[in-house]
This record gives sequence, C-alpha cells and structure tokens, in this order.
Amino acid sequence: MYIQKTIENEIHCKSVGLHSGRKINMTIKPAAVDEGIVFYRSDLPGSDGIKAEPTSVSDTTLATTLGTNGTRISTVEHLLSAFFGMGIDNAIIETDSFEIPIMDGSSLPFVELLTDAGILSQDKSKRFVVIKEPVSVSDDEGRASILPSSEFRITYDIDFGHPLIGRQSYDMVFSRKAYEDSICAARTFGFLQEVEYLQARGLALGGSLDNAIVLDEEKVINKEGLRFSDEFVKHKILDAIGDLSLLGMPIIGHFVAYRSGHRLNNLLLRKLLAHRECWEMVHYFNGEQELFDEIIDARPYDSPNEMSSLAGD
Repeated sequence: MYIQKTIENEIHCKSVGLHSGRKINMTIKPAAVDEGIVFYRSDLPGSDGIKAEPTSVSDTTLATTLGTNGTRISTVEHLLSAFFGMGIDNAIIETDSFEIPIMDGSSLPFVELLTDAGILSQDKSKRFVVIKEPVSVSDDEGRASILPSSEFRITYDIDFGHPLIGRQSYDMVFSRKAYEDSICAARTFGFLQEVEYLQARGLALGGSLDNAIVLDEEKVINKEGLRFSDEFVKHKILDAIGDLSLLGMPIIGHFVAYRSGHRLNNLLLRKLLAHRECWEMVHYFNGEQELFDEIIDARPYDSPNEMSSLAGD
C-alpha cells in the first residue's frame, strides 16, 4: 500500500457520455512515477494535458469538471474514484470528447477494467497527507470537514425529502476491499422530474435507466431496483473519494460530510492546502513513516466567494 502504482496494460473502452449522449472512446495508459493522473483530449490535437489536482477544477455543476487553457474534461469523479479505490497513482487517460464515459453510473466497470489490465507496483513510495488540525467548509445546504485520525475514515450523511431516501448515514474505514465490496457498485441517482427538465434543456442527454437510479415521487423506476438499501449515500461516498483523490496523495484523516457535494469537496481540499499548519506530508520507507520535505504550490482559495465559477453539484 506504500508503493506507487500504475496499470500493466492499456485499457480501451466505449460508452455513452452522460451529458452529450454520444458514444465516447477512452484509452487508459500506464504512466511513470510521480506523473499522477493526466487527461488528454484526443479530439483536440495539440491541446494541453489536464492534471487531476484541486486547482484544475473549473466547474462542479452536476459533475466535477477539470480544465486548463480552455481545454476541459467533465464527469471525472467516478474514474478517479476507481483509481483511488484500486491504489493507482499514475495513469494517462485519452478521450475523444469533453467527458468521461458514464458506463453504468458507478465505478464498478472501471474497477473491473483496471483489474483485468493488471496493477503494476512502481519503484517509488507514495506520499501521504497526515491531518494534524481540523479543517471545515460549509454553505447553506451542507458541510464537510477533515479531522485528524490514524487512518482514512469516511462518515457521510445525506438528507433528501424523498420517502425512499430520507436520512442515510454510512461510516467506513477505507480499504481496497471495503471499496470493492461496498462502494464501487453504487450508482448515481436522480429524480424523474429533474431528469426531464435537464434533458429538455440539452443536458444529461445520455442519462437513462442503464446508467442511473431514477426515482419518481414515490419509488425507484429501474426494474432491477437497488443494489444496496443504502445505495444513495454510498454513491455520495464514491463521488467524494473521487473528488478527494484530486489531492494526488492518500489522506490519513477522517472525512466527515453532511449533504456535501463536488463543490464543497473541492473547497475543502483548497482550504486544506491553504492552511499548511493543519497537515504534513509524509512517505514510508520500509514501513516507517518519514517526513517529506516537498512543499505543494496549491494556489489555494480560502473562501467559496473566491470560487464563484464552481457552481452547484
């Protein structure tokens, strides 16, 4: 768990884009140590690569969107979640569209593809961020915090005014097994009235019962029903893992969220990086923790008011 990893073999897949409704081709390639996760738009030859990091987030409306120098890539959170869940630090992703294919609305297809490709241990240790002091953000609807802990733990609460959801809570200590067994298969969800509204305005054109849980006023309309009784909160955790992975390093700390989403998750990372006294970077050598002296240039933002471009979740 302390060694950086990439994939052994290239991955090729195709699926519909959630927002465009068009078929998207995606290739995932191995990457060198310390390269991180980098996205390229093959439909825009010569465009810059987009590194997965907190300051690359340019929008959080309906999904997490990364951008640099006018190039963007959207709906990255499920794939990033799968990378983190499988312990993969370095990979190159190429797509021929502005978004990552939605697959079945969860991270499970990506986990299966990564498993089939093989996971390769590399010759350098990971860096970890150890939380020393609490950091919190909030808005009118929710809040998110990262607290000191001896392990990466997630406690998440959601509260929806729908009879099938209501208040759901889930607490987990992160591990690859816990992620594969309990989180990665949880699908994104939406409400029929909202889906119809979005599609009438040219959004979520690829959304269907094949890649999302859809609820009417009383029930799930997918014939197969839910994969877990608490699939809704588990999908929010799946999303949060993807969003937090933008830090580029595993966190040793306790993430606590109430009605959080992509926007607050990103604000939390930026505030964390802005407050250097609240964390330290370490790596492990032969299982022993050592301080890592590198300083991150976070270009941080402390206030939601300074991130007016990050609208909605």
